[in-house]
Amino acid sequence: MSQGTTKMGFNATWSMAVGGMVGGGIFSTLGVVIGIAGPLAWLSFVAAGVVALAAGYSYVKLAARFGEGGGAFTFLREMNADGFAGSLSWVLIVGYVLTNAVYAFTFGQYLGHVVGLGPWFPRAAGVAIVAVFIGLNLRGVGAAGGVEVLLVWFKLAALVGLAAFGLARWSPAMLSQGAPDAGVTAALFGAASVFMAFEGFQLLAYDYDDIEQPKKTLPRAVISAILVVIAVYVLVALGTAMLIGAGAIIDHEEVALAIAGREAFGTTGLVVVTVAAAFSTGSAINSTLFSTARLAREVARDGELPAALEHENDAGVPDRAIIGLGAMAAVLAAVGGLATLVEAASLAFLFTFAVVCALAFRARAGHRLLTGFGALSASAAVIALMVRLVRTDPWAIAFLGAVVLAAVFGRPWLLKHMRSEPRR
Repeated sequence: MSQGTTKMGFNATWSMAVGGMVGGGIFSTLGVVIGIAGPLAWLSFVAAGVVALAAGYSYVKLAARFGEGGGAFTFLREMNADGFAGSLSWVLIVGYVLTNAVYAFTFGQYLGHVVGLGPWFPRAAGVAIVAVFIGLNLRGVGAAGGVEVLLVWFKLAALVGLAAFGLARWSPAMLSQGAPDAGVTAALFGAASVFMAFEGFQLLAYDYDDIEQPKKTLPRAVISAILVVIAVYVLVALGTAMLIGAGAIIDHEEVALAIAGREAFGTTGLVVVTVAAAFSTGSAINSTLFSTARLAREVARDGELPAALEHENDAGVPDRAIIGLGAMAAVLAAVGGLATLVEAASLAFLFTFAVVCALAFRARAGHRLLTGFGALSASAAVIALMVRLVRTDPWAIAFLGAVVLAAVFGRPWLLKHMRSEPRR
């Protein structure tokens, strides 16, 4: 949004927040969460949403306190925690790369399901869509608020319509048909595992200066957007299960909503859901790449990333950051599995949100009961997800462990040889 001159009002800001969350969230995570929480998948989305509400509250209160955006990195720098800010920025950027890999993977799977050209096609399509948005961003075509408003309402209409059709067939037995027999504890593990479905609202922190009356608009937009998204996710989780059963969602976790769309409305439903998934994941890739590259540029300018990432092309775009971040996402989309990518991204964002809530609590930004709850609940979710990953996907925890070690211990050595002086 930073390239335009017109500031975003409530409608555009709200749409960007909803689009950032729904833009791939439910399309990517539904099968993963039902595989963990079974008939209580809806509760997983509620629990994750409650943590997201506390985090969103903390974000907007800190932004108002400091009068600027920039998210966790900026907030830590304002509180003179420069070293921690640098380390966290690396973890956060990796989280965004993983998220874009999830979106690209999901885009390829939905498109491949319709085209049916073989198992190679979804991976190739995922890589191709990232390449397309790298090219668009390099030309200076970034996030567009007006377009996002239209896309969000299309996505919401498709998802709510599908959910309503399924709920009209209400049959509680379908929630557990072919799904694991899971309790409340499993639902909480599920909430931690798919938390990335709620991370998109924080992209607005990087557009703070582009929002009209941000101290008034941002809190209203973020909190109401998270509430709407919780409701949509719960409706879709229940409605989709009513249409095809929990077992079918698990068996087709990459394209579960397309299967449900075909069950509800035949070929028309399949096409509509596939188009919605393509637009959702595509716009999410675009906005995430747009914001992450600019975050990387700002972090590099503060001396916490190699100076090469400050480079801009003739359009004023941080081209090296865009190419590097996009290439990493494309590689992960080509080789990663859906559950691994989703859970690894969720862990990165849960940790970041726990830090932001703790910062808000310490700075007395907002009600400490809410920010303290956010810090404790997000921290508990981090521990729960780490325990789950150690048991079920040690490679994912090893990858993130390596990122943390590189951020904490490798970053000072690397920057000593590759950075410029910070511009503060």
